[in-house]
Amino acid sequence: MDNTLSHEQLVQIQAHIHAHQHVPGGLMPLLHAIQDDIGYVPESVYPEISKALALSVAEVHGVVTFYHHFRTHPVGQHILQICRAESCQAMGSEKLESEVKARLGVDYHQTTADGKLTILPVYCLGNCACSPAVMLDDEVYGRMSAEKVSELIGEVCHG
Repeated sequence: MDNTLSHEQLVQIQAHIHAHQHVPGGLMPLLHAIQDDIGYVPESVYPEISKALALSVAEVHGVVTFYHHFRTHPVGQHILQICRAESCQAMGSEKLESEVKARLGVDYHQTTADGKLTILPVYCLGNCACSPAVMLDDEVYGRMSAEKVSELIGEVCHG
């Protein structure tokens, strides 16, 4: 197991593994449960997951890396997802994402130095009529510009 995980996180992960080990098709619900609790699925727990579910470590790794939703590293207090689907790109999301990255000083899958915000790409938020779209934490916003995103971030991260 990972030395960077707290005792509480290790206990939570063990409880989820135990709860899902005999559930047919339990890998996806298990991965979701772990990420919901600690914010990501640590690669160091793949061997325990694979053993409990009678899968190979490669199968667990394959599922985690196939689905964009799963993260393998800790994230900031808030998550900003910028849509990169065709509709959003046609309406200027590439410019939006480059301006936001430059303002924050981070790239996709990175967290700001203060630990408050991680930015992630997403490949459709289902808000195509209001492109370009972003999601900040669990809220979707449409017709965004770099200025509007900066305002949102300021409201959420800096009170």
